[in-house]
Amino acid sequence: MGNQDLEMSSIPKGEGVDPPSDDYSAITSSRNAKWYYSAFHNVTAMVGAGVLGLPFAMSQLGWGPGIAILILSWMLTLYTLWQMVQMHECVPDKRFDRYHELAQHAFGEELGLWILVPQQLVVEVSTDIVYMVTGGKSLKKAIESIHPNGKNWKETYYIFFFACAQFLLSQLPNLNSISLVSFAAAVMSLCYSTIAWTTSVHKGREVNVDYSYKAGSTAGGVFDFFNALGTVAFAYAGHNVVLEIQAAIPSTPEVPSKKPMWRGVMVAYLVVALCYFPVAILGYWAFGNAVDDDILISLQKPHWLIAVANFFVVVHVLGSYQVYAMPVFDMMESYLVKKRKFKPGFRLRLVGRTIYVAATMFIGMTFPFFGGLVGFFGGFFFAPTTYFIPCVMWLKIHKPKSFSPSWIINWICIIIGTLIMVLSPIGGLRQIILDAKTYKFYN
Repeated sequence: MGNQDLEMSSIPKGEGVDPPSDDYSAITSSRNAKWYYSAFHNVTAMVGAGVLGLPFAMSQLGWGPGIAILILSWMLTLYTLWQMVQMHECVPDKRFDRYHELAQHAFGEELGLWILVPQQLVVEVSTDIVYMVTGGKSLKKAIESIHPNGKNWKETYYIFFFACAQFLLSQLPNLNSISLVSFAAAVMSLCYSTIAWTTSVHKGREVNVDYSYKAGSTAGGVFDFFNALGTVAFAYAGHNVVLEIQAAIPSTPEVPSKKPMWRGVMVAYLVVALCYFPVAILGYWAFGNAVDDDILISLQKPHWLIAVANFFVVVHVLGSYQVYAMPVFDMMESYLVKKRKFKPGFRLRLVGRTIYVAATMFIGMTFPFFGGLVGFFGGFFFAPTTYFIPCVMWLKIHKPKSFSPSWIINWICIIIGTLIMVLSPIGGLRQIILDAKTYKFYN
C-alpha cells in the first residue's frame, strides 16, 4: 500500500472539498450519503454481537462496576467518536477518508501505516468472524425454536448458510450501495434488543437467582472481570469504520461533512443507549450469573418470539458484516489495482471478496468461541482504536495546552484504554482455553 493511493488532491476554494475518487473504491466511489445514512451505518456497526454479550459481561463485573463501566464507556467512546468526526477535515481542502490516512497525518506516512493498518484490519476481520459465528448461532436458535423436535443440524451448517448470503451481499460495489441493508440491520438491532429486555422482564427473575461471581476462585473472578472489559470494548467498535462512513457524505465549505455526520452519530448513540443499558441490566437481573454469553440463548419462551428475535439478529449481522467488510475490500482492491496492476471491475470483486468471505467462514466454523473471542479481540485491538488512539492523534494534531481540560480528558481516555488493552485479552484468552476443552471441531 504505497503513498500514491493515500494522497488527497486539493480542490480550489469555493468549489467544494471533495477530492477526485477512484470509481472502483468501496469507500469513496459514491459521495452522496445523507445524515441519516450516518445514523444507521453507525448503529449497524456498533449494535451487533456486542449487545447480546453485555448481560454476560455484567455477570462477570457485578452490579456496581458493571453499570459504572457501561456508562463510562458510552461517554468516553462518544467523545473519541466526536474527535474523529472533527479530524476528518482538519486540513483545509483535504479529507481523511480512511482511518489510516488520519493516522499517517498524525504520526507520519510510514509510522501511521504501521500503527493503524494492522490494528484496523484485525478489528474488522475479527468482527466479521464473530458475526459469522453470531449469524450461524442465531439462525440455528431461530430454527430450533420454531421446530424444537426437528432435525438437529450441526452449528457449522448454519454458519455456512449465513455465509452464502454474505457471498451475494459482498458483491455490492460500495458503502452507499448497502444503505438499504444497513437500514434494515439498524432497525433489527433496535427490535431484537427490545425483545431481549422486555422478554427478560416478562419472564421475571430466575428462582434462587445468584448475583455473586460465578468463578469458584478469586483468580477466576479476576480473569472473568478482565474478559468482561473486552466484551464491553467490543460493543463500542464503530470507530473503526467511522471515517469511512463520513467519506460517503458530501462536503462543501458551507456545509462540511462533520455537521451531517455528527447529527447522525448523535441519533446513533441515542439508539445505542436504548439498546445497551436495558439489555445489559435487565438481562443480568433476570438470570444473574447463570446468563449465557448470548442473552437470546438464555431466553427460551415464548418460542415464537425468541425465534423472531434471532431472525432479527441474523438480518442485523448480515448488514454489520458488510459495514466492517467494506473498508477491508477497499484496502484489498486498492492494493491489487495500484500495486499489482489488476484491472478493477466485477471480476476482481467477485474473486477477491469471495475469498475473503470464505476465509472468515472457515475461521468462524473452526473457532466459534463467542464469549472468549469477544473478550480477547475487544481488549487487544478494539480498545486502542476506540478508546485512545483518537486521543493520541488529537494531542498530536491540535496540541492542547498541558493540563488544560482537553489535555486532561485525553490523557484519562488514554490511561483507561491502555488498561483495557492490557488486561482484557488475558481474560479472553482464558475463556477461549476453557471453551476449547469441551469443544468438538465442526460440531
